[in-house]
Amino acid sequence: MNMIKVPFYKMQGAGNDFIVIDHQPGLDYIAFTKKACDRHMGIGADGVLVLDTSVSSDHKMRIINADGSEAEMCGNGARCMAVYIKHKFALVADVFTMETLAGVIKASAHEEHASVQLSDPKDYRANIEIKLGDQKVIGHFINTGVPHAVIFVQGLHECDVNGLGRLIRHHQAFAPRGTNVNFVEKLKEGFIELRTYERGVEAETLACGTGSVASALIGYLQNTDKITAKKNAMIKVVTKSGEMLDVAFDLDVKDDKPVITNVWLKGSGKFICKGEYYYGI
Repeated sequence: MNMIKVPFYKMQGAGNDFIVIDHQPGLDYIAFTKKACDRHMGIGADGVLVLDTSVSSDHKMRIINADGSEAEMCGNGARCMAVYIKHKFALVADVFTMETLAGVIKASAHEEHASVQLSDPKDYRANIEIKLGDQKVIGHFINTGVPHAVIFVQGLHECDVNGLGRLIRHHQAFAPRGTNVNFVEKLKEGFIELRTYERGVEAETLACGTGSVASALIGYLQNTDKITAKKNAMIKVVTKSGEMLDVAFDLDVKDDKPVITNVWLKGSGKFICKGEYYYGI
């Protein structure tokens, strides 16, 4: 077996943890990620973030989930990558761009905090009947770069996130791609609490950035009888890790349907450690 040394940083955003590496020519990212993200035999993480060069943006970010699947977008990962870029390069613009599979996003970072502008959400569907055996739950759906189902509950801390999340994640209502699943409890005006079952990790994580955005947007839309235009609407999201994320967006109405743009997610992107991973090929 040949052994190569892959330099890495370990980072986390709101408890969502990542292995951050620069582009490695010839590296099989799927195989690498599966080994490196193993929490007993590897470094351990929810996924790998790869910093690459881009022809259309300042930088390119690839997001590989722990199971080896490639994600279109990750809000917490994007904040970590923004902090990493600011740390790595001597000269970085106050606001810079990153190419992702979900499109080009904007980002800014200061020390271990970052704000990222996500792609405009799409495919909003409200009040979806989800049958789970003899049970029936009502969910909502929106794509915030990746697909998200949102289920409002009472007693969030007693919710079976892994059990219910796994069933809903693969439900025919979200076929063929499946969905991430967010269980949300409204705390008070402008505040929600969230637990997320993440597709690709296939378990509950301590936080999900795109899930926080999805839950904030749907929470806002479901909390009003009549949707009216608003600039810089704000929702605060309490994640399972305890960190509070800020979600800001602009809301317009066209043909009696909500149109959401200019979505920003603000929170931490913290360094944990750095080192070299001995990867056998």
